[in-house]
Amino acid sequence: MKKNLTIEETFALAVQNLRKNNLQVAKKLFKKILNINPNDPQSNFLLGTLSAQTKQFDIAKKLLNRSIENNPNNADAHNNLGNVLKESGEHQKAISSYEKAIQIRPNYTEAHNNLGVVLQELGEYQKAMSSYENAIQINPNYADAHNNLGNVLKESGEHQKAMSSYEKAITIQPNYADAHYNLGIVLKKLGEYQRAISSYEKAIQIRPNYSEAHNNLGVVLQELGEYQKAKSFYQIAVKNEPENLAHLYNLSSLDEEILHPNLKNKIYEIIEKNNSTKKNVAYGNFLLSRYELKAKKYKNEFDHLLKGHQYYFESENKKFEKGVEYFFNLFSKRKELITLNRHNKNDKTDNHVIKPIFIIGLPRCGSTLIEKIIASGSQYITIGEETGIIHSVVKNLINQKQSLNLDIDQFQTKIIEICKQKGLVQKKSNYMFTDKSLENFFYIDIIKEIFPQAKVINCRRNAISSIMSTLKNNLFTLPWAHNLEHIFKYHDIYYQMIKNFEKTHPNFIYDLQYEKFVSDPENEAKKLIKFCGLPWDIKCLEFYKRRDLISKTASNIQFRKAIYNDSINKYLPYKQFLSKYVNKYSWFN
Repeated sequence: MKKNLTIEETFALAVQNLRKNNLQVAKKLFKKILNINPNDPQSNFLLGTLSAQTKQFDIAKKLLNRSIENNPNNADAHNNLGNVLKESGEHQKAISSYEKAIQIRPNYTEAHNNLGVVLQELGEYQKAMSSYENAIQINPNYADAHNNLGNVLKESGEHQKAMSSYEKAITIQPNYADAHYNLGIVLKKLGEYQRAISSYEKAIQIRPNYSEAHNNLGVVLQELGEYQKAKSFYQIAVKNEPENLAHLYNLSSLDEEILHPNLKNKIYEIIEKNNSTKKNVAYGNFLLSRYELKAKKYKNEFDHLLKGHQYYFESENKKFEKGVEYFFNLFSKRKELITLNRHNKNDKTDNHVIKPIFIIGLPRCGSTLIEKIIASGSQYITIGEETGIIHSVVKNLINQKQSLNLDIDQFQTKIIEICKQKGLVQKKSNYMFTDKSLENFFYIDIIKEIFPQAKVINCRRNAISSIMSTLKNNLFTLPWAHNLEHIFKYHDIYYQMIKNFEKTHPNFIYDLQYEKFVSDPENEAKKLIKFCGLPWDIKCLEFYKRRDLISKTASNIQFRKAIYNDSINKYLPYKQFLSKYVNKYSWFN
């Protein structure tokens, strides 16, 4: 190498080393150029990009900004700066950078895709979809954009469309492990468990150390009751990522024996590390709460649970804050829902044939048990589990800022069409199906309008049991379930709405009190089955013997056992920690 290279020769040599992946040599050469000419746009750009790749974001930001100052029309510099800003949590500035890159180069597919990613992180799903669709329109074979579009469709509850996007990504790039993994997630949500298993297995085949795929495969197998197989996949996930405490948390739900003193010390070490993520700290605290429960140190357990939920909420802050706002501001939206142009209603004969059984209530209220009992008699019934159909349709309308003052007939047609797509409406079940989307208590008046033959069962459980069970189980999809103030506020909305509806429509809702039910299951089950218009069969109480039943909820282990009532008083030791809410809420006594 010549000792006295010109700047042009030094730059050419730096680029040559960059292409050969000799990154340290390339860095040294770019720095040499910048010592002579600090404003050289290309050296600032390439060294800034290299710094971003090694997560030196402050340095990268400085270099890329300097590159842009000296060459404002470098679209790549704006795009790369957007990536750095996104990683630094400066989302609005990242958006501006991506938009500037697109302004300079309208067909810049990566910038459209990256803009979609940051908008999705902010919960701006419709805008994110538009960005991904723009990228795909420019380049229909852009596998990443199809995969990302699938992700935002999944988050929006559009599972069929999400599945189609993932399948397109896989068609373009058959060895796209993340797309197979994401397809597995959405197939599970659609109840296609065997296909979900195949997708996770394919992701693992492509990337053998894919810990998240091993973990999620364990989750599917656990929901199917294949506990030993599930345990083995959790163990592989833990082996591949020993410091990922989410995997340990799932494994401990099937094997409490792993919670030994040495592991407890290791958990503390992991969560106290400076680079430990908020989600990891959350799962660490959930695990530590299980140690304290075993020792019957209830206050310590309670404190770890609160801390775990605080960190979990913060780990999903953007998404959860939007979800909390949606739930707690829903009342103003509901007024429009209640006045859905009833005068235009056209009662179709088909809709009178459909006889859904809606189970509503609060999480951990016994709804899984009740659904399995109803579906285990002599009459075949399609089990819907948590379909979320009505809630998803209404939420999408609100998110899209569309008017909710729709013709009831249009709304009814849309809901029934989705029910049919999900395979809920079947002749062999006499058009009966269950739907235990618990949040449907928001929409009882709509249910009464669009399903004239519907039965609605309100599963009620002692308030302290419901609240503490919510805290003890990380209900990770529910934004309000990670903060005591939110939990109590949500419970209060539920109690008020049920009370108000019962005043205007007495006897429409079947009131099922969980503690009473488990204390006298046969008599209470007979009353329930009679309300549903079904023939009584003792097999209703033998649901736990069935191997074909699946539960996606936190109750997937409990419902495989016969009815037991040992949970009735087990939450009483925690009431002292919630004393401040006794005077605030009349239902919490």
